[in-house]
Amino acid sequence: MDNPEYRAGVIDLLGALGVGELTAFQRLAADAELAPTLADQAALAGMAVAEFHHFERIRDHLAQLGASVDEAMAPFHEAYVTFHANTAPSDWLEGLVKAYVGDQIATDFYREIAVAVDDDTRALVTEVLADAGHADFVIDRVRSAIDEDPSVAGRLALWGRRLVGEALAQAQRVAADRDALAAIFVGGEGRPGMDLAELGRVFARLTENHAKRMATLGLAA
Repeated sequence: MDNPEYRAGVIDLLGALGVGELTAFQRLAADAELAPTLADQAALAGMAVAEFHHFERIRDHLAQLGASVDEAMAPFHEAYVTFHANTAPSDWLEGLVKAYVGDQIATDFYREIAVAVDDDTRALVTEVLADAGHADFVIDRVRSAIDEDPSVAGRLALWGRRLVGEALAQAQRVAADRDALAAIFVGGEGRPGMDLAELGRVFARLTENHAKRMATLGLAA
């Protein structure tokens, strides 16, 4: 953290994660109201609470670095607002697919960045990106819905393709717009980074992981 460029990159990374966790909390809390059963409402509410606790961990770590959570998150707020505005779900099932597929693209992206940070920061990133119960819950509900009405699979598959396009566009925008965050990728003095070929492979892995998740849901990528 003695390197100002590296410290700025870590603050950017945590700021981006903080916006993501706070947004996830807000969205899951709102989605809980759309759930068809009280059990589903309770499950989503519990996931929302877990996301807020992740946000608190990030906020506290930023404070230890002497960074304002508002200032750290502000540069990434517009990207998240744009993504969610462009991918507003029309129903319960689209909301579930978004929570599983769309959010996990961002999760993969930040895990790729975390490979290049110090041990303490990497441990925090790993902790806050841990599954809060989304995966099994969404897989069960979506596959059950497809079993009951196979016609929904085509619509949800198209929705998944839209999500991956929007998510990758926003990830590339964040990486390109924030020099300090990009510096974690490409390295600096005493810190080797990725070359352009490896950066290309990062985005290829994001796409491959998306296809695997879609298959797990019973949807075509």
